[in-house]
Amino acid sequence: MKLFLSLALLIGVPLFASAQVPQTIEETWAVFDPRAEPLETEVIRETIDERIVLRQVRYVVGTFNGKKTRVAAFYAFPENGGDLPGIVQIHGGGQRAMPETARFWASHGYATVAVNWGEHVIGEKEDPNTDWAGIPAGFLEPKHHNDVTPGEGTIHAEPHPWNSSWLLYSAAARRAITFLEERPEADGSNVGLTGHSMGGRLTVLTAIDPRVKAASPSVGGSGYLYTDIAGVPGSARRMQADLELYNATLDCKNYWPRIQCPVMFLGATNDFNSPMEKVIRGFRSLPDNNGAMSFTPHMNHRFTADNYAARVRWFETHLKGAFQFPKTAAARLDLEPEDGIPQFIVRPDLSGPHELVSVQVFYGYDRDPRARFWRSAEVTRDGDRFTAPCPVMDLDEPLFVFANVTYDTSSPLVTPRGQEDTPMLTITSQCRQAFPHQLAEAGVVASGDRRRQIEDFSHGWRDWSRVGVGHSAHWNYETHKVNDPAFAGPRGASLALDIETTAPNETLAVILETDKWRGYTGRKTRRYTALVDLNVAGPHSVLLPVSRFVTPEGEVLEHYDFVTSLILTPGRKERPDSVSEEWQGRVPTFSKIRWEGGDFAPRPRPYLKQGASIR
Repeated sequence: MKLFLSLALLIGVPLFASAQVPQTIEETWAVFDPRAEPLETEVIRETIDERIVLRQVRYVVGTFNGKKTRVAAFYAFPENGGDLPGIVQIHGGGQRAMPETARFWASHGYATVAVNWGEHVIGEKEDPNTDWAGIPAGFLEPKHHNDVTPGEGTIHAEPHPWNSSWLLYSAAARRAITFLEERPEADGSNVGLTGHSMGGRLTVLTAIDPRVKAASPSVGGSGYLYTDIAGVPGSARRMQADLELYNATLDCKNYWPRIQCPVMFLGATNDFNSPMEKVIRGFRSLPDNNGAMSFTPHMNHRFTADNYAARVRWFETHLKGAFQFPKTAAARLDLEPEDGIPQFIVRPDLSGPHELVSVQVFYGYDRDPRARFWRSAEVTRDGDRFTAPCPVMDLDEPLFVFANVTYDTSSPLVTPRGQEDTPMLTITSQCRQAFPHQLAEAGVVASGDRRRQIEDFSHGWRDWSRVGVGHSAHWNYETHKVNDPAFAGPRGASLALDIETTAPNETLAVILETDKWRGYTGRKTRRYTALVDLNVAGPHSVLLPVSRFVTPEGEVLEHYDFVTSLILTPGRKERPDSVSEEWQGRVPTFSKIRWEGGDFAPRPRPYLKQGASIR
């Protein structure tokens, strides 16, 4: 049967009759042999710079119902290299293969293929490019087809896994492995796989190929996206007409248990595309716990250098044998200490050659990880045991806890453009959670009070996600702290900020975003902005009543109940239609952010529709 299906794919006849629609992952991939069809590789151009050979190439993915598909790529390797381990890199949504990415991995000693599955132009406009032969895929026309449900141009006229372009992209990545198998400078039996966002999902879909020796998906590939977040009714994605078939053959939750190679998942705690608990759920189904995770706290869809280093060091360990990767720290959540305050106990790996720098414990409550604020706990050490209290304010809400363990490898690591080189390496511990019934059964005591002071910067920007650090026109600093039950705004309060500028005539945008990612509540996401004119250089005390926060359409913020984040950024960056001048001076200095006035009042459950109750 497998031989028949492979031949059918090659000669272009329908893959399956109606009664033979694949129902499992094994049946789905049985029709595609990544070595069967000639690659027909085209070399479009070649350059050599700093002893890195870079080729722009194109190769055949496969013939589907008589349509021969091709994908473009960048291929890079160190000049005069031989028997090099391989890397297949898979770009994210809306993006394209980048020569810099291929060169980065080549500079670390790999033969690298960066696959241009998205079909955007790479190289020169007239260069031969990715061609999906009219099958809906990529970002041009016809565009990416998520569904297994048939549509215009799909391979099958009935619900079928191969109607989804996810499989075409994964097929292109599998063919990239075949490409490396045929390259004289590469060791095609020693290949790693990495991808970001949509590329992260494709990494998980492709990592079941037995030729993959190590994988590192990032912020994509969690699975369970069509399943509600625990305790958040209606939060599942709703996109599939034939969801049962889709889940059985395409949902990553069914791919994780089939991955045999070691996996490093690179995550962001507030990522929209791979919610943290869904990542953990998929990750735990890996055979033999064959993997590790590294989460950057407070971030969405991006990482800091010490977290990104985990990916590079992972491949050094599993493809080169040149690094000793620390084991994941064991962790336990004790719900029954004498004082009734949960304790998180972490035991990091201290057996290796790398110096332990820190153990940071983060805990939070929001049921939806995309909007959750992660508090930093106070950690004490006793030998190889690190302990942190994680007080719970509301026993009707869950508790989520993890630790980040950072090591100094003593060897500076060159990271991709936009990040600083670093010798640091951060690995996330085992993650733990406790739901309300568990808190009640264990006798956990509610503790903690509402607070007016949001930030005094005694720990710097520890609780913030910062983008464009140091860039005067594009800095953007965001925190979910105002979504934490302790820091949520009182009714009728004003937001006060102490700020110092270095140039006159600046305009600051202070943004309160509400209900981000909470479409399941029936409320829409809103960005309410207060533009603040800072006419002279020097210190400023700013007081913003709730009525100062207004959407571009003129809607005024009524209260802070559903605020998910506070954002500080230059006024022109946020409202170019209202602010004519870019920020001129250095990034300003903030010293205090607090609530003034107003009254603390019970806050609605933000994950519920207006007026709904959890009882």
